[in-house]
Amino acid sequence: MQGNQRNQGNQLGGMRVAILVDTNFEQVEMTEPRKALEQAGAKTVLISPQSGEVQGMNHDQMGQKFKVDMQLDQANPDDFDAVVVPGGALNADKLRMVEKARDFVIKMDEKNKPMAVICHGPWLLVSSNLVNGRTLTSYYTLQDDIRNAGGHWLDESVVRDRNLVTSRFPQDIPNFNKAMIELFMEAKSGKLQQQYTQEHVTV
Repeated sequence: MQGNQRNQGNQLGGMRVAILVDTNFEQVEMTEPRKALEQAGAKTVLISPQSGEVQGMNHDQMGQKFKVDMQLDQANPDDFDAVVVPGGALNADKLRMVEKARDFVIKMDEKNKPMAVICHGPWLLVSSNLVNGRTLTSYYTLQDDIRNAGGHWLDESVVRDRNLVTSRFPQDIPNFNKAMIELFMEAKSGKLQQQYTQEHVTV
């Protein structure tokens, strides 16, 4: 049993995961996926345009402050295997206008690296022109933004589209975490890249 637990704790061993936030993000949408990733053996790095600390929110109430591990200016997408984008309306609305944040997810997507995005987080994907032709979910107030950007919006707990997993709100986090871990495991095993290569083979 202990050996099995150790194996489960190393499912994502060696993976380096960027967590992109500005300030005033939905706290649980950062802390719970981060905990799940670290329990699976991944190394997480909290990245922000801000220096020092960033403010978490519990809906409209202030939560805890969290130390920024790396400023966005110093973050190279090539150094990371995956990215997580939490929500929170204030956080996501600000982050979507940060050019380096847009560049980060664009480069991750270009290399088919896994992305797990929840709640208002898909705003960053909209502003990065990454939702055209994609199927995803989000907090319900973003559905028009996603459709207007060429995406297909679903009101479902979790939606997987190739290298992208999305969810709607904190109540979806258990399903979001499960789908995120599965996606990241596919990336670690090389299966995700294999699928991408096969889809893009020219005849």
